[in-house]
Amino acid sequence: MTSRWRWLLGLLTRRLWFRATLISLLAVAAALLSLLISPFLPDGLSAGTGADSVDRILNILATSMLAVTTFSLSTMVSAYSAATSNVTPRATKLLIEDTTTQNTLATFVGSFLFSLVAIITLSTGAYGERGRVVLFVMTVLVVILIVVTLLRWIDYLLRLGRVGETTEQVERVTTEAMKARRRRPNLGGVTMSPDEAMPAGATAVFPNKVGYVQHIDMGALENFAKRTEASVFVAALPGTFVHASRPIAHFVGDTEEDFESALREAFSVGDERSFDQDPRFGLCVMAEIASRALSPAINDPGTAIDVLGRAVRILAVWAEEEDVDVEYSHVHVPGLRLSDLFDDVFTPIARDGASIAEVQIRLQKSLDALAAFEGQERYVENATRHSRDALARAEAAMTFPPDIERVRQAAALCCAAT
Repeated sequence: MTSRWRWLLGLLTRRLWFRATLISLLAVAAALLSLLISPFLPDGLSAGTGADSVDRILNILATSMLAVTTFSLSTMVSAYSAATSNVTPRATKLLIEDTTTQNTLATFVGSFLFSLVAIITLSTGAYGERGRVVLFVMTVLVVILIVVTLLRWIDYLLRLGRVGETTEQVERVTTEAMKARRRRPNLGGVTMSPDEAMPAGATAVFPNKVGYVQHIDMGALENFAKRTEASVFVAALPGTFVHASRPIAHFVGDTEEDFESALREAFSVGDERSFDQDPRFGLCVMAEIASRALSPAINDPGTAIDVLGRAVRILAVWAEEEDVDVEYSHVHVPGLRLSDLFDDVFTPIARDGASIAEVQIRLQKSLDALAAFEGQERYVENATRHSRDALARAEAAMTFPPDIERVRQAAALCCAAT
């Protein structure tokens, strides 16, 4: 399976309807399984197992699960609205794709369908005495599953849509994207400088759709380049906004095949950015959370300080040493600039929190922590640049001299460490 199909399959499995449909089919299969197992059971089990009460239990399940599912859906919608207003609309996608929420709703819907199918089958008399015993055991197992799911759901509802919980989810997916990119800094291709000029004679390939690059199928690019004995130079990394005058790749070679169509098919372009191959998007979302918290309407500098700590943890991943293997020798891919990663998360916070001493001090301490990474001169350079810029913003925005002096002292420690 190519990387593109794996990516599309991953998108499919994150949809709520996929899990709900899968578990619903399993529930229907479980309800009908009794018909297959019952012929192998001895007679006379019904009286000793309480299987006669299965009708009442199923009626209770069918009624209660429909109400619980409706309540859970309304709670989810309220949580999404709260996250959109208090965190950022870009983070709502993570809440929708949350596996705990999807598994809970899928379990409730599946339990409802299980009881409904079982009631219908019972009314036809297809189960018989032995079949009712098997159905009773299945129903007990479903009840246990519902109880466990409800207990988890009650605990999870207390945190669903909250700023801290949503920020943690953004940090988790960004860290995963950063680790994946650290293991393959050039997506498995040949290392290419972001500022490197394209070779002479290279033909630019432009997209036929306006939007953001969401995924690049490196395997498809490699197969085409190897087959045509050519080289492909990626010009638009995931997260890049492309249009008719913004090339996505350059092609160097001589072939009669339609290389433009082949290269375009390897680039998935959508209306929104994706977290998967784009760690910069996660950092931008983190910065959005902090900026919204620093707005006068919300006035929550604590969230911005929390985001700064999470940003340090995320950027620390990029300092880890990894053995880089070239999997696609015919595809040249530019790497991420560390300066861009710093700019994505620290510049908005420094700008929007310029007048708040607590935020500025924490920002200087965060930059100092990044500058202290051993043997990482590039971290020192970027941390120093942002430290000086943040200090300049603070001096221009603050009016209380003692606050300005505190920020200056924090900045002096950061610059001294460099």
